[in-house]
Amino acid sequence: MAWRGVFVISATPFAADGSLDLESTDRLVDFYLERGVHGLTILGIMGEAPKLSHEESVTFARRVVRRVAGAVPVIVGVSHPGLDNLLRLARDVMDAGAAGVMVSPAMGLRTEEQVQGYLARVAGALGPGVPLCLQDYPQASGVYLSVETLRRLFEAFPTIEVFKHEDCPGLAKLSRVRAAADATGRHVAILVGNGGLYLPQELARGADGVMTGFAYPEMLVGVWERFSAGDLEGAEDLFDAYLPLVRYEQQPGFGLAVRKEILCRRGAIKSPAVRQPGPALDAVDVKELDRLLARLERRLRGT
Repeated sequence: MAWRGVFVISATPFAADGSLDLESTDRLVDFYLERGVHGLTILGIMGEAPKLSHEESVTFARRVVRRVAGAVPVIVGVSHPGLDNLLRLARDVMDAGAAGVMVSPAMGLRTEEQVQGYLARVAGALGPGVPLCLQDYPQASGVYLSVETLRRLFEAFPTIEVFKHEDCPGLAKLSRVRAAADATGRHVAILVGNGGLYLPQELARGADGVMTGFAYPEMLVGVWERFSAGDLEGAEDLFDAYLPLVRYEQQPGFGLAVRKEILCRRGAIKSPAVRQPGPALDAVDVKELDRLLARLERRLRGT
């Protein structure tokens, strides 16, 4: 499978009372597909996965896969503190039609041997038919993966087909990971995250695409397409127009509420509700967002 382009991280729609909103799930999937994304990633950190029960996670995954109907691959985040729970969710979503699963090293792993042992148990239990996306997000997991560790993981586990790079600062590491992955003799796709803050530079350093949930996915698609066509300046220009909003949406612990508010305003979901405990916009936040969106519209119109 060609793991490249924009794998948008989907929000998980909730009704105002905190229940899963499956009708909005259909609308959101359509919204993403209409904007040309190349894949979907669900049940990630920004998809509020830790707040869902196993049954809710499987219900949501089935709904998304059914709505996508094979148009693009769907990757499902299955990371969990308990290995049995991780494996159970992975099997259930793969049975539902997922194209692969995303796994982050469990918190508490400190040594190369511990990381490799953990991935060996995961990959071995899932078997050769389950593509893995290995997420490197030490800001959340507390686990630092060195380039040498990653090279060994890529060599040892051919089911690792995708590497999600979110270490930050990470541009120099990305260049080294690209070289290390290529040295294995097979292509390990690298998709970048961190809200897309460094997307043009990351593409120039060898990333195959981006896996993030910015509320204007058409920007991500446009930047990737222009870059792929050799129009580096055009890619940068388009990115620059959206950068103030990208930055605002990337506020730690708060950006999800901004993202859901924008998705709601754009008609992709019915409610901007974040499942509790979670952030919410106040009146001042709304005014700031209003101004940012108005500035974006003016810039896109060229005024």
